[in-house]
Amino acid sequence: MSERMPAPRRGEYPHFLPIQSRWMDNDRYGHVNNVIYYSWMDTVVNRFLIDSGGLDINQGAVIGVAAQNGCSYFSALAYPVEIDAGLRVARLGTSSVRYEVGIFGHGSDSAAAALYFVHVFVNRDTMRPAPIPAQIRAALLTIQICKG
Repeated sequence: MSERMPAPRRGEYPHFLPIQSRWMDNDRYGHVNNVIYYSWMDTVVNRFLIDSGGLDINQGAVIGVAAQNGCSYFSALAYPVEIDAGLRVARLGTSSVRYEVGIFGHGSDSAAAALYFVHVFVNRDTMRPAPIPAQIRAALLTIQICKG
């Protein structure tokens, strides 16, 4: 059995989005339910693509679709909590990107959870892989941590 990876640190992420938790995010056990972390990941990734990359979610010819994702949890969060969703690009290909997201309680240096998400960019009409649009690629390069 392999050792558990250490929780990522805030300084490992070049981009952050603050997100306020909601009452409904807690589950019966009194902590934020696991599916909410995936929602936060989707929010930080897509806000970045829209705000920094100019992604047109309604009429753009190329869109990103989810190909793979996963999450490791390090500590529990509970409502009310404001979180900071950290975002970085670990791998950038011709038509795909691997994002890594750290979920931090506001002010915490250690991530409560670390997620990854692979997007494949496709032609909206054919759903076949397409090159990442230049404006989006340029934005992704600003948060890429590993070149190559």
